[in-house]
Amino acid sequence: MAARTVLTVQSVTRSGTVPTYGAVDAVNGDEFTNDGRTFIHVKNGAGAPITVTISTPGTVDGLAVAERTVSVTNASEKMIGPFPPGTYNQATGEVHLDYSSGTSITIAVCKLVP
Repeated sequence: MAARTVLTVQSVTRSGTVPTYGAVDAVNGDEFTNDGRTFIHVKNGAGAPITVTISTPGTVDGLAVAERTVSVTNASEKMIGPFPPGTYNQATGEVHLDYSSGTSITIAVCKLVP
């Protein structure tokens, strides 16, 4: 499998932030660095709903944690997160995202800054 696309985390501050959105990588998936204060904003401009899958590599009492799936209906948007690192982070500190489709789907990754 090819490398995932690395998404840039944008800081949300009291003075305001205008997020930048980019296309998702529906083939290889996306990843972003996560500190527990990070969330994603997914916009679905397509005519059909999509599913965003957030990997959960951890285990609880030796049992795998089920992947988180979030449906984003057609012509809508959804903010998803934050992501507790102990549940969602890969060993290298990133969260992995996969999508059922990439047609007309954009994403911004934002982090709340105290």
